[in-house]
Amino acid sequence: MVSVLTTQPLDRPLDYKAPPGGVADGAFVLVPLGPRLVMGVVWGRGRGGFDLSKARGINAVLPVPPMREEMRDFLEKAGAYTLTPMPAMLRLATRAPGLTDPPSMRKVYRMGEGEPDRMTDARSRVLAVLEEFGGLAFTLKELSEAAGVTSSVIKGLVKQGAVSEENTPRDLPYPTLDPSLPGKALTEAQEAAADDLRAGLRAGSYGTTLLRGITGSGKTEVYLEAVAAALAQGRQALVLLPEIALSAEFLTRVEQRFGAKPAEWHSGVTMTERRRTWKMVAEGGAQLVVGARSALFLPFRDLGLIVVDEEHDSSYKQEDGVLYNARDMAVLRASIAGAQVVLASATPSLESWVNAQAGKYRRVDLKSRFGAAVLPEMKAIDMRAEEVPSGQWISPALRQAVNQRVEAGEQSLLFLNRRGYAPVTLCRACGHQIECPQCDARMVEHRFLKRLMCHQCGENMPVPETCPKCEAEGTLAAVGPGVERLTEEATALFPEARIATLSSDLFSSARALKQAVATIAGGGADIIVGTQLVAKGHNFPALTLVGVIDSDLGLHGSDMRAAEKTFQLMRQVAGRAGRADKPGQALMQTYQPDHPVIRAILSGDEEEFWNAEAESRHQAGMPPFGRMAGIILSAEQADVAMAAGMELARHDGPIRAAGAVVYGPAPAPIARVRGWHRVRMLVKAPKGVALQRAVSDWVAGVRLPKNLRLAIDIDPQSFF
Repeated sequence: MVSVLTTQPLDRPLDYKAPPGGVADGAFVLVPLGPRLVMGVVWGRGRGGFDLSKARGINAVLPVPPMREEMRDFLEKAGAYTLTPMPAMLRLATRAPGLTDPPSMRKVYRMGEGEPDRMTDARSRVLAVLEEFGGLAFTLKELSEAAGVTSSVIKGLVKQGAVSEENTPRDLPYPTLDPSLPGKALTEAQEAAADDLRAGLRAGSYGTTLLRGITGSGKTEVYLEAVAAALAQGRQALVLLPEIALSAEFLTRVEQRFGAKPAEWHSGVTMTERRRTWKMVAEGGAQLVVGARSALFLPFRDLGLIVVDEEHDSSYKQEDGVLYNARDMAVLRASIAGAQVVLASATPSLESWVNAQAGKYRRVDLKSRFGAAVLPEMKAIDMRAEEVPSGQWISPALRQAVNQRVEAGEQSLLFLNRRGYAPVTLCRACGHQIECPQCDARMVEHRFLKRLMCHQCGENMPVPETCPKCEAEGTLAAVGPGVERLTEEATALFPEARIATLSSDLFSSARALKQAVATIAGGGADIIVGTQLVAKGHNFPALTLVGVIDSDLGLHGSDMRAAEKTFQLMRQVAGRAGRADKPGQALMQTYQPDHPVIRAILSGDEEEFWNAEAESRHQAGMPPFGRMAGIILSAEQADVAMAAGMELARHDGPIRAAGAVVYGPAPAPIARVRGWHRVRMLVKAPKGVALQRAVSDWVAGVRLPKNLRLAIDIDPQSFF
């Protein structure tokens, strides 16, 4: 009798009869559950305690390597930390299609070398998908669905050689990476940093290093040397990136360094490639994986190194489903696997900075830019002294600086961390602001797409011609700037310039975004108008000017991390300038040039900023010097969610017994999302408190209504 954990929402593993000859712990199996067959993993010996003659048997053992004990331990500890049920944790570890399929030959489709005799709309869509995914293999069904065509269209292109049809064994190993190939010549500082990382790998045990290097200092080349050291030991490596658009340039650098491309794991690859990556990671047929945060849950056979690039980035926090921070889970996974972690950033999170200060992490610094590049000159433009016409946002001083760059053949970046055309659309007749019908959030106009969109739930609609409330015609007005409106203004101010807009809303796929980034890096634009997307590691050699339109945007509000996030974002985006041999300049438009965060950004004294921020958090008992948990209660009726919160607040004995405090309930800042009303509570505790146990006992002691959703967020990053 064995215990089998399934991905179904059950409160425990179930007992099943083992097949003749037994079954290994960790084996992937198919088991009957009611009338269905479901996938599960053997989780040890059965518990018993019932009539064993009534136990059902395992239907099949799947032909994939068993889940290692190390991986099962990671899932259990990650689930215990995040207070996530184990079936949900197992779902994270089995996100690969076709795991239940037998090994077989299959046909896959790639771009061919021929040309179709005539081009139709359907054929062009097929070829566009194949080109967009850069040579990745598709099954017939995947390609049909991605292009929105019937399989006969693809078969027709195969006959003409425009699409290649290949018989291939399922899930081939990835090309071998050669760590002995020479990398780029390193500076003395880079070589010393690489030696520190190599020493950690030679130790063969767990350790975490904060690799802090100013923008343009060559952090990537340094940690690729650590990757080489891991591969030379025969161990696997994982590099996490915060943004899919970063992967194209990074994959090229990996191929130059090791002679072949690594495996990829993110939403931009086909399902065929996802299955291949999952299986090859488990079998050892993938030495290096480059991926998004969910790559942490791949079944590595011998994981020796995890790199978390831009470790401060908020996208590493999963905000729905299983609520986890990939940075923290990377440290947990490495500690179990005996692997090294490299947390790389120019502007580390305060948590990592404090851990390095306390000696919990090693710290390696790169203090100068690579080669001839120097840090950009930082200046504030005091908007109180600038005369900017109503409805415009580019100051005369910034306009003059951009003109100088355009005339010199250099690139400028106009940065505004606000997607869309305008954040508010209101009626000039009655004052009505158009809100999302599903959320308590304003609809954002996206003029390039001719639609209003909700950035909370994704609801979208055409821009109405009349006010939904008073029905007046021609009275709707866009209020405030977004990047699309900034593009419109830049087009009017700089009519001779080539202008490109980089915002995630404007690209239909990750591949299309990557292509746009590559075009800009190759000199395909004079002025870039962009959101925080452009702050994440892109290298534009001709970019010498960064103009921040609204430096004050993130300074205020209830978020305890507002100062930290603003500091990180401004330093990161300023670092895009002057990364080659020409000096760069960053101009920050601000109405608060004397604000402590703005002064810290301009002075460049990052240690002073982190010390001050740490002291402020320490005095308030806030993370990383205290602990927090967010409780989100959601219901279709607002009073149900609030009543449940009040009931929890009245029975907070386990929280008080642990020395913690409950705040709330209160309506969430965005009180309705996708039609569900949301109430938030916050638990604040001293550093040493067993917070998870206290929260678990507290919630278990209160009977909540069935029509209520409850989510627990340990170490919350946002409070919307």
